[in-house]
Amino acid sequence: MNIFVGVDLGSTTTKAVLLDERGTIAGRGITNSRSNYEVASRVAREEALVTARFNLVRNALVADSELAGIADGFVPLLERTFRREQYRDQLRRLRGELHRSGDRGRRSQSPTRLREVLDLIVDEMDERADRHFGALAVRKSDFFRDLAGGDYMALAERFAEPGGVEFETLSGLFDRAILPVENSVSETPMEELVGRALDAAVGASGPRGGAAAGLELAVARVRSTPLEELSSVGTGYGRQRLPFPKEQIRSEILCHGLGAHVMFPATKTVLDIGGQDTKAIQVDENGIVTSFQMNDRCAAGCGRYLGYIADEMNLGVHELGPLAQQATTCVKINSTCTVFAGAELRERLSLGQRREDILAGLHRAIVLRAMSLLARSGGVREEFTFTGGVARNPAAVAALEQLVAENYGERTINISPDSIYTGALGAALFALSASRKAA
Repeated sequence: MNIFVGVDLGSTTTKAVLLDERGTIAGRGITNSRSNYEVASRVAREEALVTARFNLVRNALVADSELAGIADGFVPLLERTFRREQYRDQLRRLRGELHRSGDRGRRSQSPTRLREVLDLIVDEMDERADRHFGALAVRKSDFFRDLAGGDYMALAERFAEPGGVEFETLSGLFDRAILPVENSVSETPMEELVGRALDAAVGASGPRGGAAAGLELAVARVRSTPLEELSSVGTGYGRQRLPFPKEQIRSEILCHGLGAHVMFPATKTVLDIGGQDTKAIQVDENGIVTSFQMNDRCAAGCGRYLGYIADEMNLGVHELGPLAQQATTCVKINSTCTVFAGAELRERLSLGQRREDILAGLHRAIVLRAMSLLARSGGVREEFTFTGGVARNPAAVAALEQLVAENYGERTINISPDSIYTGALGAALFALSASRKAA
């Protein structure tokens, strides 16, 4: 199977999209961006290759009349099993880094006891893996740092020993150990992890007799199907650091415009609010960019700004939007500058203003900045597509819908649940187009 790869290296997340020769999405992958951009790019691509394998399995089952009925149950089981295997592989690397960090430090407590406590913590984290990846599990994040960090800190509090292995020591070790784990690639080949997951899922799936034999045969065929990368294109905030030749780099403006057009063919205006920048883009009927405006390289009004606010309030970024929707009034925010955000936030809280009302004002202020860019780019035309990580924030969406209606009247506003992949999709489309021209 020939594939074409697009990678979007954002300031907070790196995304990869794989297309087949027909231009159909074969797989998608996402990871948190790291200081090592090459690793982030590789991890996102490997994640996309994994989902491509899972999609091939689903297609093989659906195409077989005797197996079609188990596809909806088997593929989610396969995905959960793989994520659990992957998580445990990352835990093994975390254990090694914790030991190395502990051995390098000068501790008043016994090094042997420190290792024992670290092993107790990681052993229990491993036991909790089934809880994270069970059929009914609800995870706040799919990133290893978030899942492992939550468990580790809770267990560190339990196993900390006053006068012995203290909590501050344990938490400091995690902060040092998680970076090398994130900035390295597993020594276990991804195909090996996929193979383990396939074997485990087949064994746990339940079919007997001919159905079991058919399932094993279908899975074996998928495992033997080669995925050959014919072309790749990189884009995004950190595109200059991607391990791509210069001729395989495309502007994120062009990629977001084309990606939004393919997602919603009637798109004329695109707004992308990412982690570090905001882009207002106008496209023609072919998805070609006709004009655009982009914020200066200040994080005000972007995802990083929301992340800073979340940290100030000791909340997760995913909690900000739902809280803002509980507001009874909208506090006017004087500045969306990240540098001064904390001070203004603390001042307003000290005045007794509700955090829900403050958050409502913050979301409106962010969207107002975006509206200014849209106006300078040519306004909001029919249809309008909102992309980027902030498009997942319900309060930002509500503020945008209100302001667009107030300033431009009714418009069709498109938001895909996969909008975060828009730039990577556009990059993959450029890779496919380049391959077709070269043929």
